Amino acid sequence: MEKTYYRAIARTDTARPDSALTLAGGWCWFDEVEMIRRDADPEIIPATHLPEDVMIRLCSARAPLAGLALDAPRIMGILNVTPDSFSDGGQFDLEDAAVARALELRQNGADILDIGGESTRPGAEEVPEDEEISRTAPVIAALRQIDFDAPISIDTRKALVADQALESGADMLNDVSAMEFDPAMVEVAQVSGMPICLMHAQGLPGDMQDDPRYSDVLLDVYDYLEDRIALAEAHGIERANIIADPGIGFGKTLQHNLALIRGLSLFHGLGCSLLLGASRKRFIGTISQTEEADQRMPGTLAVTLAGLAQGVQIHRVHDVAEIAQGVRLWDAITRGYSEEGGR
Repeated sequence: MEKTYYRAIARTDTARPDSALTLAGGWCWFDEVEMIRRDADPEIIPATHLPEDVMIRLCSARAPLAGLALDAPRIMGILNVTPDSFSDGGQFDLEDAAVARALELRQNGADILDIGGESTRPGAEEVPEDEEISRTAPVIAALRQIDFDAPISIDTRKALVADQALESGADMLNDVSAMEFDPAMVEVAQVSGMPICLMHAQGLPGDMQDDPRYSDVLLDVYDYLEDRIALAEAHGIERANIIADPGIGFGKTLQHNLALIRGLSLFHGLGCSLLLGASRKRFIGTISQTEEADQRMPGTLAVTLAGLAQGVQIHRVHDVAEIAQGVRLWDAITRGYSEEGGR
């Protein structure tokens, strides 16, 4: 039987019908759904016509992430302790500089800190485990020693690196290979009970941009993530502890990236919180004619706002202060603002 996909048509307008459903327990609502099949034209149906199991997955509030409620947008600040990341390599690869940058990101509005010791930019080479550990674990330990007050995520494909990061005080795993690069990551996530982000990527960093192809990028990425989530659950990892990331820029052309961003609300059907990581990516530079990666903040904000409009809960960005300001304004316009308490 042909598979059917359901994409909630997310809205944020204050004129919300009584019959509307809340999307993922967040700030968006929907009363219509795009019903998609691979070999047929899409149809628009009333949300009330959804199968019950699909409705539950689309509407259920997502579990808190390392203590953070996800009924409001969350900003994940990027801290690359690498010499070769695509836009900030070598800036924070010394421990003191990394700690100072972490504190700055937190002060600027980061709800979560994502620390990575291996570049996964197109063309990047693999970093040995011991070197990746020496870059990341001491920074995490140093932050915990000074009572850094935000959750810390370890951005790694390797189980041993993840395990050492957790021992040093990390609260979350972020695996761009969705536990394929190192199958032992499944055990680390299961035993630790920590949240894990599973991301889609086609190919490895060394070759992922050579000639990426899909039958239907939106549906292919959805199917992949659905399969990886099923594998995680089969190994005892609770769905509430899984975050899904469509992997913007990882084995995708510019048009693939745009198709995924347009269809982001489909991924709520996975029943997980969602992470969007488009910060400073090359497609932003191409469209905006901005060659230097560190000059792509306005384009990153535009993509972030597109994600907010579709209910994406976590936004992984470099330019935390600027994106946080944009998110606060969007939130005030969308959900209201009071001088006494902010929102």
